[in-house]
Amino acid sequence: MRWEQLGREDATAALFGTDAVTRRFDTPEFRGITFHEVRARSILNRVPGASRMPFEWTVNPYRGCSHACVYCFARKSHSYLDLDTGLGFDTQIVVKTNAPELLRRELAAPRWRGEHVAMGTNVDCYQRAEGRYQLMPGILAALRDRANPFSILTKGSLILRDLELVRQAARVTEVSIALSVGFLDGELWRSVEPGTPSPQTRLAVCRTLAENGIPVSVLMAPVLPFLSDSPEQLRATVRAVAAAGAGSVTPLVLHLRPGAREWYMAWLAREHPHLVRRYEVMYAGGAYAPTWYQRRITRQVHEFAAEVGCGPAGGFRRPAADRGAVREREPAREPEPVRERDHGEPGDTQLTLL
Repeated sequence: MRWEQLGREDATAALFGTDAVTRRFDTPEFRGITFHEVRARSILNRVPGASRMPFEWTVNPYRGCSHACVYCFARKSHSYLDLDTGLGFDTQIVVKTNAPELLRRELAAPRWRGEHVAMGTNVDCYQRAEGRYQLMPGILAALRDRANPFSILTKGSLILRDLELVRQAARVTEVSIALSVGFLDGELWRSVEPGTPSPQTRLAVCRTLAENGIPVSVLMAPVLPFLSDSPEQLRATVRAVAAAGAGSVTPLVLHLRPGAREWYMAWLAREHPHLVRRYEVMYAGGAYAPTWYQRRITRQVHEFAAEVGCGPAGGFRRPAADRGAVREREPAREPEPVRERDHGEPGDTQLTLL
């Protein structure tokens, strides 16, 4: 498929050309998944100024995610492509096949000033498709060669394939990695994050990165109300994170935006019907859990982290005043999904993040 119409503001326009090429793979590894191979017009995406994210630029080589996390906030982004936000998000994966060479060209442009680049902030750049397309080695090499600072958020163990590239980049610029590990419960993991490596595998990745001198943190996300939020569960997860060598842990309570909300609530009705009413009450005010609940989770996680000497700051860039001693603060919150405008063609759009 071609990418040329992605930037159109006209919601009625088709987002892919009629002469698009779609390759369908029906193998044991990718059974049921369709890959839409496109050539992007831009790969460095600017985060809107109104965003509360601690970074300004992102790179997203994929759209859609075979991790199939039922709560994924990015599901809504698939509707921008006229694709389904439920099963379609899990199985219709857009692949920007020219991402590495495009990034190399954009990093070399005179207008580029070497700003920090965040990856894995919309969908996981180390999802299973990366094993086939291998876009990240070229992306990392481009960032390394320009000594351009970057960070990666991932649930994927495939990042260890690129460990040497990450190490090389860390010698010449600022690099940080964050693993997403919300809980340890194996049964809950298989149900709610069916396409991801296990929490224990992710913690092993964290340990390997730390042992190789790579700054690594854990985003404890999401904390699922009434499923993974007991003090005992939170303490066990924090201790496992600290034992894995993470420098910090930051909790993030489940939020349910349109697209994700419908898919998650359908899952909840199937798997935990007794909790449906409690969720309806908790999220009656919108996408976020009540502030009092978020603060309680944040305070507990920070207290448990202090017990084991693991700080509360996240893995992405934050103001210096936001780092330091453990203390109660406003809970982490992600902004509403918006369309990012790239710095090249004013009409082009991409999506955020985290």
